Amino acid sequence: MIAISRPTYPSKHDLRMATVVARREIRDSFRDWRIIIPIFLLTLIFPALMNFTASRLLNFVADFGAEVIANQLIPFLLLVVGFFPMSFSLIIALETFVGEKERKSMEPLLSTPLSNAQLYAGKMVAALVPPLSASYLGMAVYMIGLTITVDWQPEFQLVLQTILLTTVQGMIMVAGAVVVSSQATSVRAANLLASFIIVPMAILIQAEAAALFWGNHDGLWWLLLALTITAVVLMRMGLSLFNREELLGRDIDQIRLGWMVRQFWGYFSGKTQLGNGRYPNPLVWFKQTWAIVPSLLKPMGALLLALGGAAIIGIFMAQQFPFPDDLKSQLNGQNMLTNLAGLEVYLSALPLFIVSQNVRALLLQTILGIFTLGVLGVLIFMLPWGIISFIAMQFYMAGENPLQFLLGTIVPHAIFELPVLLLISASALRWQTVTFAPLRNRSLSEMFIIRGAEFWRILLGLGIPLLLLAALVEAYVTPQVLRLVYGG
Repeated sequence: MIAISRPTYPSKHDLRMATVVARREIRDSFRDWRIIIPIFLLTLIFPALMNFTASRLLNFVADFGAEVIANQLIPFLLLVVGFFPMSFSLIIALETFVGEKERKSMEPLLSTPLSNAQLYAGKMVAALVPPLSASYLGMAVYMIGLTITVDWQPEFQLVLQTILLTTVQGMIMVAGAVVVSSQATSVRAANLLASFIIVPMAILIQAEAAALFWGNHDGLWWLLLALTITAVVLMRMGLSLFNREELLGRDIDQIRLGWMVRQFWGYFSGKTQLGNGRYPNPLVWFKQTWAIVPSLLKPMGALLLALGGAAIIGIFMAQQFPFPDDLKSQLNGQNMLTNLAGLEVYLSALPLFIVSQNVRALLLQTILGIFTLGVLGVLIFMLPWGIISFIAMQFYMAGENPLQFLLGTIVPHAIFELPVLLLISASALRWQTVTFAPLRNRSLSEMFIIRGAEFWRILLGLGIPLLLLAALVEAYVTPQVLRLVYGG
């Protein structure tokens, strides 16, 4: 097999070779009647059905003076017309690798002088072009039919948003399906895993419907931005995971719980790192754990950027939703000192409560981040800092000094708490995004276990002791600083 090193940026040769693969796949797809006939039916018959539904709906609501409902529902039907042909992209994409492997037609293709990136890009484009073309044609038929039957013409912004949303949704579905196809061992397993793609996309259509019914077209632009980022992430993940040698050598996947437990315990305990079959003493274990910290600098930098974004969002939201005047009048130092006096009876139990709350939030952030490739993990990390900036801005708009508020309530314990949260969250983020850049000499499952073991080492070995220190400062030092700042 010819090994070709892939350059950092795609060259003209890469694009040309990917086009060759895509042209071959598209030609084969259009020869298959099992693909062409359903796409043809969804392209011509389904838009006509939606056109009939829209015209009957307009006539029905006209009798009750509720034309606004139909005017919001017709654009939603346009989204549905574009989405249904895209559902066939899953069938084509799921067949790209695992289908050819079962038909024994994959070996000749993989033996060609094509790099993994060229092969992956060509296969993805080939899976995207037929259903996307059908979606565009179906939407055109639907809009032309509405123009003829009910004289309804959509706004340019709506047409542009629908085309872009359909395109990006197709890219997400195809990218996800190609990842599944390259990792599955049979078409049956790939079809079962496809439900993890089609169900979120169906929920997404409902979110788009809600935005259209509310007339929130600006919200659709934000949704389009989020979907574009998701598509880029999935394509990056698929490119990093695709490996022709593993694709040919993988016959069946088994859940080896014993092997997983042994691998996790070996890396968590430090036994694997020593390599002599013995367990390290506590001092060596802590040194091993501390050695993980330098590898977390990049995810910590990403989280710092997210923190800055959360602060900006909090300030913007405070300006958009200011407190009423009666609530603004309570934003002063005297009320804060009064509230603090009521909490003094709970000071003895406050540190453990704070630690437990932080640990629960971190575990929730980690678990949700694993299932969303780090997205919800970052959002949960951003949430408290956005709230803090929101409240500080409310103090500013109430005529109080926001820096005084932050110094008296946040800064004393944040000096200790923020670095710890950054450290633990960065370890979780690296675990959650392990699929983006797995090591070539290790399998994805092994890298996932290693990153999980490193997260738990950081959390238990460094995180919880430092969180306890930050909680002690928050419970006993911050109240004293608050009294000094506000003269209590």
